Amino acid sequence: MAYHDQRMADQLKELAMKFLQRESNRTSLITVTSIDLHTRSNVAIIYFTVLPADKEKAALDFLKRMRGPFRDFVKDNARLRAIPTFDFEIDKGEKNRQKIDELTINDPSLATPEADVPATDGAVDESA
Repeated sequence: MAYHDQRMADQLKELAMKFLQRESNRTSLITVTSIDLHTRSNVAIIYFTVLPADKEKAALDFLKRMRGPFRDFVKDNARLRAIPTFDFEIDKGEKNRQKIDELTINDPSLATPEADVPATDGAVDESA
């Protein structure tokens, strides 16, 4: 990603977090995880996670309805050459990572082999 696009994505992520903090009804915790800019920064997809997970559909519906007001919020609070069109998506990658972490914690046999090797202080045992 080009420097300009990365700066724009960072700025949009911060604005999305502020907007959600201001506009959400706080029945669930919505966290912005990443932003993908497409087609020369004309389209921005904002990925998010929701806790509790059973509120995901309601949160997605809410965010889809708030695309216009969010765009207006960005216009008023960002210094961008052009304001992209926004879309919101549930971050499935983050959900999958959390599921893998949960499985690893619950089943020690799935842990990586490095975790089972005792740590050494760097000393060499010359008695062998």
